[in-house]
Amino acid sequence: MSWRSKLHPKVLLPFLGCLSLATAGKLLVIPMEGSHWLSMKEVLAELSKRGHEIVVIAPDSKMLIDSSGMYELKMYPVPFKKEEMEELMRSLSANCFSEEPFLMRFLNTWDNFRKSSAMFQTSCSSLLYNKEMMKYIKESKFDAIFTDPLTPCGQIIALHFSIPTVFFLRGIPCAIDIHAAQSPDPPSYIPRMFSLNTDHMTFPQRVKNFLISISETFTCSMIFSPFESLASDFLQKPMTITQLLSHGSIWLKRLDFVFDYPMPVMPNMIFIGGINCGQKKPLSQVSDWLGKLCAIASCALFCNSSLLFELKAKILW
Repeated sequence: MSWRSKLHPKVLLPFLGCLSLATAGKLLVIPMEGSHWLSMKEVLAELSKRGHEIVVIAPDSKMLIDSSGMYELKMYPVPFKKEEMEELMRSLSANCFSEEPFLMRFLNTWDNFRKSSAMFQTSCSSLLYNKEMMKYIKESKFDAIFTDPLTPCGQIIALHFSIPTVFFLRGIPCAIDIHAAQSPDPPSYIPRMFSLNTDHMTFPQRVKNFLISISETFTCSMIFSPFESLASDFLQKPMTITQLLSHGSIWLKRLDFVFDYPMPVMPNMIFIGGINCGQKKPLSQVSDWLGKLCAIASCALFCNSSLLFELKAKILW
């Protein structure tokens, strides 16, 4: 007699009573503008289908974040206009395709990142010190916060109200996401972002990779320092960007080792690289053409096979 048959229902009943049913939750979403939001919106559509209650908080100068039946949209005032953000986004996009010398493109990119960081920090500050919005978040008792850590405003709110955080991202400059999750990150093996290196580097490439990793400390400290100051003031304790993001519960990364180099990751990092791939739909005209072609080929094959039986056998050896 197996051990399974010896288990009495009275023994199993207490264990079954400990199991909880899966229920829909209440999700607070603090997104980032631009293409980041377009990717996140697809996830919200699926969560909405599963019965989750979703609340999206965005500035009133939003560009792509719009109202929808999938979620409730709440807005807060910011001291800049929508046109200013659109101009900054256009400048960032234009610089990517600029044919200016490398030094000029680097300086322009640096200036645009500095301006965008200051704008997002201002937006975050407007939300954190909006008493009405903070009261709403506190009283709503959200189960989790779904946010893009590139602008860590959502994580500041999560720490303030002790709410679990789910990060949705592809990557953060200077490998801050890797360091925050405490994943191994040796510069001799892990290529730095924008270095164009792979995980199989020559010695000169390793030297280049190491120098880039050193320069990242200065570069990203300038970009994220406004958020570090804001987080330290709001949370009433010193806080770096790495310490801030280290409290994330789950990292949903839009990566796939089919396209990206392999790297060591932590258990709470989940790769969802194909989440933005659309469902393929057959083309009606092509399907009809292929159907006719298959019919003709099948008919020709049948006719040829019938003719083979009429041929006389002849020994060739």
